[in-house]
Amino acid sequence: MSFYNLLEQQTADARQSLMEVPFIQRAARGEIALQEYVAFLTQAYHHVKHTVPLLMACGSRLTQQQEWLREAVAEYIEEETGHQEWVLNDIAACGGDAEAVRNGRPNLSTELMVSYAYDNIARGNPLSFFGMVHVLEGTSTAVATKAARAIQKTHGLPNKAFSYLLSHGDLDIGHVDFFKGLMNRIDNPDDQAAILHCSRVMYRLYGDIFRELDNPFNVQEAA
Repeated sequence: MSFYNLLEQQTADARQSLMEVPFIQRAARGEIALQEYVAFLTQAYHHVKHTVPLLMACGSRLTQQQEWLREAVAEYIEEETGHQEWVLNDIAACGGDAEAVRNGRPNLSTELMVSYAYDNIARGNPLSFFGMVHVLEGTSTAVATKAARAIQKTHGLPNKAFSYLLSHGDLDIGHVDFFKGLMNRIDNPDDQAAILHCSRVMYRLYGDIFRELDNPFNVQEAA
């Protein structure tokens, strides 16, 4: 079995737990209020702005033997640069205060997810970061376009309010194929184990962001 297929298989239960979070299910049906959509975008901004710094941190810790992967990281950096500004533009298109979001603090769940990613790169295996990539890109392609269209229909919002979700939805399938190819070249058991572990934890931590959006005063335990 290829490593990508193993990754999918061994994280299936964690992925299902995430997809069952009520906020995600309501968003997919277009049943969230406008302020809830802005709240989601706010937390998206506070983790998306770390994507490029995390990629840089990961790339800086790769070995000479992993130069092929550093080249892939550089390609990711080029692709992901500036995406946090897309999120702010979406917030503004919804009537939100983009500058207040830029200068604000994330919810605790978002802060913890980002901190976990940095910690894994710094103290553990830098390849663990690809566990986060697996969660965020896989989840986006699964629900982003459906949720965007449903929310847009409910609230009559313009397309410019969905640049983040739509760019990470069905049109992002190419990114998943690229990621799949990278994962299938990773054959070191320690690297594979680090990615698998990080992916499972990230499904929990990413789910907590949506659980906190449902109940901002009490982050409940996840599966």
